[in-house]
Amino acid sequence: MTTHTALIVDDEPDIRDLLEITLARMGIGTKTAPDVGSARELLSQQEFHLCLTDMNLPDGNGIELVQWIQQHSPTTPVAVITAYGNMDTAIESLKAGAFDFVSKPVELPRLRELVSSALKLSQPKPESELSQDEPGLLLGNSPHIKKLRNQTRKLARSQAPVFISGESGSGKELVARTIHMQGPRCDGPFIAVNCGAIPSELMESEFFGHKKGSFTGAVENKDGLFRSANGGTLFLDEVADLPLAMQVKLLRAIQEKAVRPVGDTKEVPVDIRVLSATHKNLPELVQEGSFRQDLFYRINVIELAVPPLRDRPEDIPMLSKHILDRIAKEYECDPATLSAQAIDRLKVYDFPGNVRELENILERAFTLCDNDQIGEEDLHLGNGAPAPSGPSLVHPEHGDDSTSIAVPEGEIDLEGYLESIERQAIEKALEATRWNKTAAAKRLGISFRALRYRLKKLGME
Repeated sequence: MTTHTALIVDDEPDIRDLLEITLARMGIGTKTAPDVGSARELLSQQEFHLCLTDMNLPDGNGIELVQWIQQHSPTTPVAVITAYGNMDTAIESLKAGAFDFVSKPVELPRLRELVSSALKLSQPKPESELSQDEPGLLLGNSPHIKKLRNQTRKLARSQAPVFISGESGSGKELVARTIHMQGPRCDGPFIAVNCGAIPSELMESEFFGHKKGSFTGAVENKDGLFRSANGGTLFLDEVADLPLAMQVKLLRAIQEKAVRPVGDTKEVPVDIRVLSATHKNLPELVQEGSFRQDLFYRINVIELAVPPLRDRPEDIPMLSKHILDRIAKEYECDPATLSAQAIDRLKVYDFPGNVRELENILERAFTLCDNDQIGEEDLHLGNGAPAPSGPSLVHPEHGDDSTSIAVPEGEIDLEGYLESIERQAIEKALEATRWNKTAAAKRLGISFRALRYRLKKLGME
C-alpha cells in the first residue's frame, strides 16, 4: 500500500509538531522545513503528496512557495496556513495556485477534511481517465472548447471559488458540473440552485435550513442547500439576482465555512466548494451598488469565461448529433441526421440563445421532418429570426378537424389548457382514422415522427 508523504513548512516548532501529530494519526508520513529555502531543497529531493505551508516565513512567504511549486512540481497540492480573518492573503494564495487554505488557530477537523481532499488528487487515475483531451460533458473540437476543457481540468485540482461568466444558454452549469466531476469532491453531491428562482422571503431557509417550529409552516427540520452540498459542490447560478440582505449572509457563510439555520442559536460547519455564475455583468453591478464588492471579491477568485456558440461553429455538427441521438432515444424513435445544407445554415446562424436554443431548434425540426434527414427548411430559421416554438397540430388544409376555441375567462393554466386542446385534436384524428397513426398524422398535417413524439410527450401511447 502506498504511503502518502506531506511536507510541513512553518518556522514555529509547536505548529510543526501539532501538524506532524495530526497527519501521523491519519497514516501520513511527514517531513518538515522551517523556511522557504529548506522547503525547496526537500521538494527537489523527493516527491510529496501534499504541502502545508505557513504564510509568513523567515526568508519569504507562502505565496512565493506556492508559485515555485506550481512551476517545479505542479502535481503537488499546496495548502496555505493564514492568520485568522486575513481573507485578502487567503484569496491571494488561491489565485497563485494554492489548493486551499486554513486559518490559525488551526481547527483540526477542518485540517483533516482539507488533507483528505488534497490526497485524493494524488491517487492514480484509471487508464480510461488518463486522456488529456477527452470531451466528457464539454463536446467539441474547436480551439475555444479545448481551451475551456483544459481550464476546467486545472481548476478541478483547486478548491478556489470559481466565477463562471457567459451568455444565457451557453452551458455554465455544465462547466460547473465538469469541474466538480474532475475534482476530489466528485464522490460528493453537486447541488445547483438558480438564485433568481427563490422568493426573497424563503431564501435564508432555502440556503441555510431551519429548525422545526421556527416560523409558520416550518413543520419539520430542514437542512438547506449548504448542508445538502456538504462534502461536495454548491453551484450558485444567476448569483447576481440575490438581494443585498442575502448577499451579506452568503458572504459570511462562505468565509466562516459554517451556516446558522433559521431558528437555531448555533452555527453548523459545512465543507463545500462554491462555484457561481451569471449572464449579467457583475463588475458593472458592483459599480452600481446592487452587488456587494466584498462578495464579488470572494466568489470571483478565478473567473472562467464560457464562449458563446456563434464563436465555435465548427462544434455544431458534433453537438447536433449528440442532441439528436438523445432526442431519438428519449422518444423511442429512429435517429435523424442533418443534411449538409442544414449544417451550413446552423453554422452561420447567430444563436442568441446558444446551445439551449440549438436544442430547441433541433427538437422542433426532429418532429417536423418527414424522413430521417433534417433539411434546411425543417429548421425554420428564416432570416436569422429565432425558430418558432413548436409545430401546429392542425394543418390549414384540414380545417374541418378543428373547432372554434373558447378561451375560459379569468386566470388559466395556459400550458395545461393548450395541452388539453392538443390531446383532443390527436384523439379526434385517431378516432377518425380508426387509430391508423400514419393516416392520423396526415390528417393533422404533421409528420408520422411528429405524431409519435407528441403521443410520447403527452403519455398517450
